[in-house]
Amino acid sequence: MTDSTSGLVVRSSRVDTWRVHATQEVAYEIRQCDDVFDPDSTDLVHAARGAGSRRRFVVIDSRVNELYGARMVEYFDHHGVEARILPLEVDETVKNLDTVTRIVREIDAFGIDRRREPIIVIGGGVIMDVVGLAANLYRRGTPFVRVPTTLIGLVDAGVGVKTGVNFNSHKNRLGTYFDKSLTLLDTGFLASLDRRHLSNGLGEILKIALIKDRELFVLLDRFGADLLRERFQNSDRLGRRAAASTLQRAIQGMLEELQPNLWEANLERLVDYGHTFSPTIEMRALPELLHGEAVAVDMAITTMIATHRGLMSAAESASVLNVMAKLGLPTWDDSLDADLLARALEETVRHRDGQQRLPLPVGIGAATFVNDVTHQELDAALSSLHSASYSKELQTA
Repeated sequence: MTDSTSGLVVRSSRVDTWRVHATQEVAYEIRQCDDVFDPDSTDLVHAARGAGSRRRFVVIDSRVNELYGARMVEYFDHHGVEARILPLEVDETVKNLDTVTRIVREIDAFGIDRRREPIIVIGGGVIMDVVGLAANLYRRGTPFVRVPTTLIGLVDAGVGVKTGVNFNSHKNRLGTYFDKSLTLLDTGFLASLDRRHLSNGLGEILKIALIKDRELFVLLDRFGADLLRERFQNSDRLGRRAAASTLQRAIQGMLEELQPNLWEANLERLVDYGHTFSPTIEMRALPELLHGEAVAVDMAITTMIATHRGLMSAAESASVLNVMAKLGLPTWDDSLDADLLARALEETVRHRDGQQRLPLPVGIGAATFVNDVTHQELDAALSSLHSASYSKELQTA
């Protein structure tokens, strides 16, 4: 018996099986916004189908709230918006379900309409991941608006669909994919970001450069130190083109990889470059290494593996380490040893469905996937990297 009108298909005379087929459009927006708290801007008021309501629940990083909270309150008052503001001190050490539960309790106490009143999150990648998970879980999905205030938020955490928290000492072990979002990119926030957190974001930009965009690598090589010093703001020294081009190429490159594979049906993902060993390294070193710093250490390791395999020349690998230094990124951490990397690779194999699927750079601006990295290779890569990093420390001392 077949019922084609309802879309439910039964394949026997007795009704014992229903097969449900449904599709849902996936669409979210990432929008440039010059000054999100400008009273003339309506982005936060009209965001995510929220034009019919004048109530907003806002989760904001406590440090960002100290710097911009007064302007934010004035903005909402100007537009007649009743805003419940929850400042949170969030870092990797409290990126967990307890924090998600706290947020949900506060949302429940405020009370929001399920579709008309999107949750707003303002801050870096960690708080966006946590609030994104809370929004996805709350009433099985409440739209949310992301306003990243860090560089890593602008180019990485704020442009994809992943949410997540750490669990059982594992990075992002619990999480979801959630596309009901709008991201507003306001580079003005970077003016108040410290140098280390700018470097942290540059680690994710460098990732895109190494795996698919040699021109972006050239930009980082030429302007990286200026981007750090000027905090991606327009200046006579830096000019508008370098900052804008760097951000645009990084975001475009990231989205080109994410869009055709949002739900990670294909586990060979170029954007996993720098994320094979880094989750374990980051959690082992917590809270000493930021995410982008751990990614940089991972990329330094895999640069050495690629060099030993003849995929990169010695000159290219030296150029990569030199650019990392210009960007203020680490290439070494004292927690590193071959056994740690072997355990990290075992964990990654489980995450990637039984294979390494390890991206390695091919020169600068291209990559390939391998499944046969050995413990001996890891040991040799660490030895070469330690020597190169120690030599560079002597040169800059």
